[in-house]
Amino acid sequence: MPRVSMFNSPHLLGFDHFEHMLDQLSKSGGDGYPPYNIEQVADNHLRISLAVAGFNEEDLKITLEQNQLIIHGKQKEDTGRVYLHRGIAARQFQKKFVLAEGVEVSGAEMNNGMLHIDLNLPLQSKDVTRIQIKTGGQSRGMKTIGSSETVE
Repeated sequence: MPRVSMFNSPHLLGFDHFEHMLDQLSKSGGDGYPPYNIEQVADNHLRISLAVAGFNEEDLKITLEQNQLIIHGKQKEDTGRVYLHRGIAARQFQKKFVLAEGVEVSGAEMNNGMLHIDLNLPLQSKDVTRIQIKTGGQSRGMKTIGSSETVE
């Protein structure tokens, strides 16, 4: 059965990559491990916090591939310990977050079993661009309204 696309409207142009990203997210699974929070620290600043108790910095890898933030955790085998009860999860994980265009990762830190990843959101421009209509083979260019720059 063919899948219905939410981006099949003739008014949505150039959104094919969003559909691809949504497919990737749906395939990454809905595993809740490790638990995480996403908080808005300021107007243009987000923080992702993952509870990674039992993991060291060496056990974690954070990568940015195209517009996906990927956090991978894998603990080294500890063969020297004998557990009578093991309630702290030690399984590997991979968390993926799709970042919008212009979102930048500004840093990451570990503190008390929490991995914090800071993100900066792009400032939104409110410029209006007027598109000139050519007549008789003459190009009059574009003008930006509400900004000091004019594009001819």
